[in-house]
Amino acid sequence: MAYSYLLGLYLGDGHLVTTARVPVLRISCGNAWPGLIDACDLAMRAVLATKVQRVRQQGCVSVQSYGRHWPCLLPQHGPGKKHDRPIRLAEWQRAIVGAHAGDFLRGLFHSDGARFANRVTVRGKEYVYPRYLFVNESADIMGLCQWALDLLGIAWRMNRRNSLSVARREAVAALDRHVGPKS
Repeated sequence: MAYSYLLGLYLGDGHLVTTARVPVLRISCGNAWPGLIDACDLAMRAVLATKVQRVRQQGCVSVQSYGRHWPCLLPQHGPGKKHDRPIRLAEWQRAIVGAHAGDFLRGLFHSDGARFANRVTVRGKEYVYPRYLFVNESADIMGLCQWALDLLGIAWRMNRRNSLSVARREAVAALDRHVGPKS
């Protein structure tokens, strides 16, 4: 579902400006991922936007849309950085994410995550396997990622205070079905 995906993107790399006459939702997407920029644009249009703008900046594109109802759809907005304030889902949001946890994870991992080939050397032999990492400074957003992974039965572990790892073969395969590659 587009809303669940957009919520994940917003919690990762988005912000909502409510000081303007009409609120504006902005999500920063890296230039290296044109498919992500398109997916963000499509999600905004599917959720609320009739018009979406792409503002080019150094190294990224801000995908943005003006709309009076963005604050209603993203009640987590507020002053300051997300990791400095509580981030809680409203009950109606929990129901949507619960029903579309894979889309939510896709948004989180597309914004603040990565899939890469992990290389480990054990007793002189190198092993290479796929691995996902999700990094976020907000303990609340990290908790939402953990909750969504648990809903889908995907094994994860914290490898640092602000970093979650999905590395077991079956867990990576399950996450691949929901997240897919950034493109």
